[in-house]
Amino acid sequence: MRRFGIGLGIFFLCIILIIVLNTSLVKRASYFNEEYYRNTSALIDSIGPGILIVNDSVQAGFAKVSITPGTGNTEDIPSESKFMQVPLAGYGDREGRPATGIHDSLFVKAVALKAGNRTVVIAGADILIMPPNIIDTLTLLLAEKGIRRDQLFFSATHTHSGPGAWGPGFVGEQFAGKENSSIEKWLVSQIGKAVIAAIDDLSPARIGSGIFSAAPYTRNRLSGDLGTKNNDFAFIVAEQTGGKKAIIGSFSAHPTTLGDDNMEFSADYPGYWERKVEETSADMALFCAGSMGSQSPSGQGTGFEKAKFIGEALADSLVKNLDQVALNERITFSAMTLKIVLPDYHFRLTTKINLSSFLSRILMPPPGDVYLQVLRLDNMLWITTPGDFSGEYALLIKNSLAAQGFKANVTSFNGDYIGYIIPGKYYYIDEYESKLMGWFGPNMGDYTMEIIHRMTDIVSKQVNN
Repeated sequence: MRRFGIGLGIFFLCIILIIVLNTSLVKRASYFNEEYYRNTSALIDSIGPGILIVNDSVQAGFAKVSITPGTGNTEDIPSESKFMQVPLAGYGDREGRPATGIHDSLFVKAVALKAGNRTVVIAGADILIMPPNIIDTLTLLLAEKGIRRDQLFFSATHTHSGPGAWGPGFVGEQFAGKENSSIEKWLVSQIGKAVIAAIDDLSPARIGSGIFSAAPYTRNRLSGDLGTKNNDFAFIVAEQTGGKKAIIGSFSAHPTTLGDDNMEFSADYPGYWERKVEETSADMALFCAGSMGSQSPSGQGTGFEKAKFIGEALADSLVKNLDQVALNERITFSAMTLKIVLPDYHFRLTTKINLSSFLSRILMPPPGDVYLQVLRLDNMLWITTPGDFSGEYALLIKNSLAAQGFKANVTSFNGDYIGYIIPGKYYYIDEYESKLMGWFGPNMGDYTMEIIHRMTDIVSKQVNN
């Protein structure tokens, strides 16, 4: 018995030693002196002078492809969208359980825009995020067709009731269920179809944009009344000469009206918004997750009742604002895509202690190529980011650009994922967003903000052709 006690003591001592050797204190230093900052700054300096800002006639094309998976099949047949089972992605408490049915259909949608000789595509899907491994594979396939990564502006509705099975590593499996290569290949194919079909649909069009306040439908879940929040609903209208119209909308409340007890596929409140807009105002509606970091939905009811209330209320508010939007056949157009260099990658054991980068990489593969992007459509700057971007940060960006005569919107989940991008003042709070999802240190938010400001300065200059 004594020998057993000694052996157990040695075992726990080894565990403690392993933990000690694989942890470090959270680094506290200015990012200005860090190599990742200097490298990203050098990239901005090198590509900035080559960014063209044109004023030209515009074309638009639209496409919509189903990503509603059939389940209960005897085998996986991706070409027919049929699978044995598909987990829902979004909540770890579901423990990877498969969906039991379909409440509402899911789609990937794309809007292609062309001015001069430059074409870009805004693509979004009814899914938790645009998974990096899916987008990496898609990028390679589209490159074979001459479509570059810097032409692709991704987002997602961020529904927590969309298809999973795409998340590699232990952590990815907790949120998206066990990885399934058949489902991954299917998602690559469906998203690719939408992008290509939207480009094929390009024809002369008129473009406009707008913003309205939707304050009653979101709240700051991290700091409550002590913090601020991004209340704005931003939108882009694209209407082809033949009359076909698409509307891209973006709002910053998390689609979490449906909790982990829901086991049916659903696009949550963004799906209700899309369907109502397609019934009343457009041939296609595409929802892009806004600056959802720290922002939760607010509205009447619970579950699907609440999702319907928020989604349709936002659609009704949009309709009231559409008449105020001027549609132009000729627009000022520019786009910039920047691959950024990241700080060291860590999961945290406590608010002040990091797990080693080595063990963090075992738990979940780190991001590969990570991008920030800015698209200019006249006086609207549409900014995409690779994570849950803070609503408080987005508000600062919008206020700064408003002083220069620009509207702005910040979206999340642009094809990469680096966790939550929130103000450094929240980094040491013992909360989900700040501790569990703050993978790149306390400076990641301010570092990202500076890079965004420098990029918007470049694309907001005068026409140079």
